[in-house]
Amino acid sequence: MSQKHFTDYHLSEEIVRALSSLGYETPTEVQMKVIPVALENSDLVAKSQTGSGKTAAYGIPLCEQVEWNENKPQALILTPTRELALQVTEDITNIGRFKRIKATALYGKHPFHIQKAELKQRTHIVVGTPGRVLDHIERGTLSLEKIAYLVIDEADEMLNMGFIEQVQSIIQALPRERSTMLFSATFPEDVARLSRKYMNNPVEIEIKASGLTTATIEHSIIQVMERDKLSLLQNLLIVENPESCIIFCRTQEHVDSLFRSLADLEYPCDRIHGGMEQDERFEVMNAFRKGQFRYLIATDVAARGIDITNITHVINYDIPLEKESYVHRTGRTGRAGKTGKAITFVTPKDNHRLVEIEAYIGFEIPVVKAPSEEAVDMRREDFEQKLLVRTVLKKDKRELLNQQITKLNFNGGKKKKLRAVDFVGTIAKLDGVTADDIGIITILDNVTDVEILNGKGPLVLELMKDTTVKGKHLKVRIGKK
Repeated sequence: MSQKHFTDYHLSEEIVRALSSLGYETPTEVQMKVIPVALENSDLVAKSQTGSGKTAAYGIPLCEQVEWNENKPQALILTPTRELALQVTEDITNIGRFKRIKATALYGKHPFHIQKAELKQRTHIVVGTPGRVLDHIERGTLSLEKIAYLVIDEADEMLNMGFIEQVQSIIQALPRERSTMLFSATFPEDVARLSRKYMNNPVEIEIKASGLTTATIEHSIIQVMERDKLSLLQNLLIVENPESCIIFCRTQEHVDSLFRSLADLEYPCDRIHGGMEQDERFEVMNAFRKGQFRYLIATDVAARGIDITNITHVINYDIPLEKESYVHRTGRTGRAGKTGKAITFVTPKDNHRLVEIEAYIGFEIPVVKAPSEEAVDMRREDFEQKLLVRTVLKKDKRELLNQQITKLNFNGGKKKKLRAVDFVGTIAKLDGVTADDIGIITILDNVTDVEILNGKGPLVLELMKDTTVKGKHLKVRIGKK
């Protein structure tokens, strides 16, 4: 099969340029199958493993099709978790960067009034969790009249978490004339029923994987008594010496306890679970993404939708309660064609859960022996050497793109009757600057933020000190990213 490229899809120059900046060269299988269908505005149902590139599969056509001049939201993306909502928002912003697409994230435990103020700005795409999205709909702060696209991402997890009624209420409030895309790693009857009820002859797309898990993951189980789990984990980490590893526990208490144990051993680790403040969770995930520590101890809150490349190992310290969670946890490794290992600790009381998981994934997971004393002794020095070496921080492609962007803050906004076109018109006339160098513009009552692209922020900052906008002389400074 000849290699496809994003230029084959007749995408606008701004979208192709953003994809190139992000290092997207050739589409993944799910992107090849979804993008043409989505660009035709057809309904579609895609069964695709986590890590297959599906955010870009729907994000690229959405960014291509929304109209920049329309102030009201044109697309709504529903996600099961706050982390995923923020990540999708960031991905959409990056794909739509040069088209100045504004994406807004709506999720719980974040001040409602801040989100309400954001929605009063020009917003092209809204990404949110069902509870908070429904809250905005019911309070009249989210305009639905221009919504032409609905994406239900991680549909199986959404229904698993009990969001079915909220999702249905949201769908019923949307315009009937719209395109709907539904993505799911697994396809339980609830998901099938949702697609039958609310979609119009959807195109069915299935990305094959071996069983329910990708062929790039090497699965194994180690039988262990509960009391011996910690020493087994220590030995396993010495022998495997992973570069980047998620260790899953069943409860917040287990996560906290294991984190304290590994931190006492001075292992480079951190933790994440639902009992933590949202800001702290984001901070931990960003540090893990950058490679500031090697071992993340987590509950299932981190199992879905968090896209971190190069996780080499997933260890199920506690076997998951739900068989579906096994797929979602282990799907954190072996992403984007890379290989990974998924190792599960099984105690005698876990055997019935193991049987359920194996029946669900369609194969028997090989049993392997715990590392021998000889193997541990042989690898201990390498392991200890690696502990002494500072981790090399990973350069995120998104970060590289964002290094070229400067946010400028002007002390004038709606109350001075200023509009986005006033800033575009003024800045694009500056020497050495064009409209292509202007990114997302956010106008509040008394301030305006303008993103300047392509490394031209310092130039625009200097020139705007002596330039008026719509006859008004505004103070300008570098704003917070």
